[in-house]
Amino acid sequence: MRSDLPGKLFSTADRARMESLCDLAPGTLTDFADPEATRVLGTVDVLITGWDCPVIDESVLARAPSLRTILHAAGSVKAHVRPVCWERGLTVTTAADANAQPVAEYTLASILLAGKGVPAIRHRYARERRALNLAADYPDIGNADRKIGIIGASRIGRRVMELLRPHDLTVCVYDPYLGPAEATALGAQAVPLDDLLLQCSVVSIHAPATRETRNMLDRRRIGLLPNGSTLINTARSALVDFQALTEELVAGRINAFLDVTEPEVLPAESPLYELPNVVLTPHLAGALGNELTRLGRSAVDELQRLSHGRPLRSVVSPADLAHIA
Repeated sequence: MRSDLPGKLFSTADRARMESLCDLAPGTLTDFADPEATRVLGTVDVLITGWDCPVIDESVLARAPSLRTILHAAGSVKAHVRPVCWERGLTVTTAADANAQPVAEYTLASILLAGKGVPAIRHRYARERRALNLAADYPDIGNADRKIGIIGASRIGRRVMELLRPHDLTVCVYDPYLGPAEATALGAQAVPLDDLLLQCSVVSIHAPATRETRNMLDRRRIGLLPNGSTLINTARSALVDFQALTEELVAGRINAFLDVTEPEVLPAESPLYELPNVVLTPHLAGALGNELTRLGRSAVDELQRLSHGRPLRSVVSPADLAHIA
């Protein structure tokens, strides 16, 4: 992983727990081509990986004859774990559940703020600097019985639905792999995607970026969103036709909370920075700051299960790669 990560991922208590469970190699591997990495790889049974881990391919595995387990102290393993790892019989886990928590919390806050009309009202209040007649000018704001749409029953999507339960909201969900009974168990109603977009005043995206989901929300589907509705995207920008979305936002027809964009950092001249109906953030919904210790704790928890001969909790299979972020 990146050399600065261990100090951020592992609290003093989790570092001590890790040292009590295994013989921990000193230092941090950042480049598998490093001669020191070759020496260490020849001795390890377990790799704990994190952001910026190099690809673990045939050449790496050839130098790691004892390696049996990869514990990823972050979310997606797609960037560094290759199919050969499973072909070699390795077990791979992820801390995606721990990373889902802050994203779900951010999404819940965005949904509730959208329902109260906060972005536009805050912008108007800052501009006019006087008392506003909220009852007369915004008769439809509020979060009582509002219909919320969730696209994707992923780890994050499911956690969002769980966090929405205490609120007086009706939740609809679209996921091609989710049946009606399972949706009901999650506290939601399974509906086709077009119906969800037509019916819901706030829609939040939690699907993975795959070939099938690219531009899932194309120009036609963005046009289905009701006037004044809000689109929240904390997933991947590739799921949305970003040009079509930008045009709708500039026209003021809909609102958006966007934590991901295309490109990742918009050009300085992009109108989205200044629009009153857009809350634009720089990919901050996921684990940051003190939230990183959740990722490290998740990996150490898996290490403890492994050392005690118990089943691991968040195992990733090759089949999962087709539909995870």
